[in-house]
Amino acid sequence: MANHKATKKDTRQAAKRRDRNRYNGKTTRNAIRDLKAIEDKTAYGDKLPSVESMIDKLAKRGVIHKNKAANLKSKLAKRKVAAAA
Repeated sequence: MANHKATKKDTRQAAKRRDRNRYNGKTTRNAIRDLKAIEDKTAYGDKLPSVESMIDKLAKRGVIHKNKAANLKSKLAKRKVAAAA
């Protein structure tokens, strides 16, 4: 266990950030799963921007890599085009 006051504070902050990152990551994964389950193309198109926004926020905060975010968004956009065709 940390002995210095600042180190104890850093440990508390890291735990808070970890919990927040885990929550946001899991929420985004669930949103992606739910989006993939949608078969109606209009509903898919309506929900896609909000899920892409969630992915962008994870990348901005460093929870996921920016290239992973780009790959996820690209795959979701391809599904939208395939559903429209």
